[in-house]
Amino acid sequence: VQLVESGGGLVQPGGSLRLSCVASGFSFQRYAASWYRQGPGEERERVAAVDSIGAVTEYADSVKGRFTISRDNARNTVYLQMNNLKSDDTAVYYCHAIRLSQEFWGQGTQVTVSF
Repeated sequence: VQLVESGGGLVQPGGSLRLSCVASGFSFQRYAASWYRQGPGEERERVAAVDSIGAVTEYADSVKGRFTISRDNARNTVYLQMNNLKSDDTAVYYCHAIRLSQEFWGQGTQVTVSF
């Protein structure tokens, strides 16, 4: 079982990034998926979530209108499009999949928003 994130990096304030998370080793299409983040000295927080078929999404207030979560079950992939990035968005971003009591985490990808 693996969740592998990619797409992180250094971006200037106001810029955009798209994170990807590819799942393998389990029936990804049966799981809800989320993106979490953890900034320096902060607790991990959920920023966006999507149901198993991509019909319902939820966002943290801090990213509403700027981030978009989506998924492609044919590719076993969940995405996080991040626009108008701010310095407060600097964090390690983690992919998460959950179904009933079973959950999986990715290893994280660093996003740094800075000049």
